[in-house]
Order: sequence, then C-alpha cells, then structure tokens
Amino acid sequence: MLYCFSTKRSRAFARSHPRIPFLTGRYGLSPFRRENQVCDAGSFLPAFIHHFESVWRCLPIATKELQINEQIRDSELRVIDSDGAQLGVMSSRDAQRLADEKGLDLVKIAPAATPPVCKIMDYGKYRFEQAKREKEARKNQHIVELKEVRLSLNIDVADFNTKAKHALRFLQEGNKVKVSIRFRGREMGHPEIGLETMKRFAEVCSEAANVEKPAKMEGRNMLMFLAPKPAK
Repeated sequence: MLYCFSTKRSRAFARSHPRIPFLTGRYGLSPFRRENQVCDAGSFLPAFIHHFESVWRCLPIATKELQINEQIRDSELRVIDSDGAQLGVMSSRDAQRLADEKGLDLVKIAPAATPPVCKIMDYGKYRFEQAKREKEARKNQHIVELKEVRLSLNIDVADFNTKAKHALRFLQEGNKVKVSIRFRGREMGHPEIGLETMKRFAEVCSEAANVEKPAKMEGRNMLMFLAPKPAK
C-alpha cells in the first residue's frame, strides 16, 4: 500500500511541478486526496517509476530556465533531434510525443525565432555539463586586484629595494600596483623629490610593468599606477 501526502503539501508540490498531477492522475494516485488515503501500490508503482525520471528532469534547476516540456505553449515549433538532425515544423504536442518516446526533454533553445526552435535533449545532463563548464571557467579566471606600495621622500635604499620586490611580485601575479607617497608638513614644497622617487621606482619595475597612470599629486599624496605587461 502507498500513502498520499497531506492535502496542503500535495497541492504545493503539484503546483510547483506541472507533470505531477498528470502522472499521479494517470496512474491512480491523486495528489489532492485526503491525508493518509491509500491506493494499490501493485498497480501504481511500476508505471510511476517508469515515468519518474522524466518528471525529475522537469524540476527547476536555476532561476533562469529555458522553457521545457509542458512549459512550452506554442502551437508550432521547429524541432531539432538529439543528434542534430532537423525534424522540421510540427505541433508542440507532436514534438513532446517524440521527446517522450526517446525518454528525453523538449527544450526551447531559440524562443525569438519564428516559429520557436526546440531541441530534444537530456536537459538534466545539459545543465550539469553547463554548470561544470562555468565552474571551470571561474576557476581559470584571474581576478585582478589593486595592491598598494607606500614610499616616502626620505626612503633608504634597503627599504626602497624591498618595496620594489613586493611590487614586482604583485605584478608577476597579474595584479595592478598603486604606488603612493604621503607628503607631510614642509615636504609639500618639494614635489620634485617625489617625482624623482616615482621615476626610479617605475624604472626598477619596468621589466614587469607599464606605467598606467604617471605620478600625480592628489591632495597630500602623490600617486602612480602600474599595470602588468601582457604575457608574450
């Protein structure tokens, strides 16, 4: 014996998955029966299991979905078979019947076409492979960060070289570098010293960087931006 869901839960489930009422009604189990009402599992279960896979493929996978199966309401469709063969223009009912016979889904791939173009495919497999490709693309994608190196007008040689090594490492990792000098008090009267320091710093990093924005005063700060050179 097979028990039904409660009425409230069954209605919510059936509304969210359009093929559930069709299948449950077809095989003798209404999703709207009273709680704990039973049906004969011997007659229901084999047929329902046979169709369960096609029902599962209809469940929504993401917020932006292509129209599939019973969601497609167009009177006529141009249909492409699972092997890429053109099947021509036919009614949505005939197209759905062909997909069901193959145990696959009818997916609208070009809704703006006249008539809309649909393809017979395994939609669950398609979405799985698509998600896998997107994951690989994200993994291989490098996010460029903006790193900052702070200098001073009276920076000594050792500190200057250390800052340059940090900048070169950032650039070799594919990141951009903002080089800054903070002017304090009377230092504001000697911007030429800052320009000379910036010039030397850009020359040290020239093998790995291009000067994206030359040194320029912004308030009490002198800023210069370096970008990594394109890979050869």
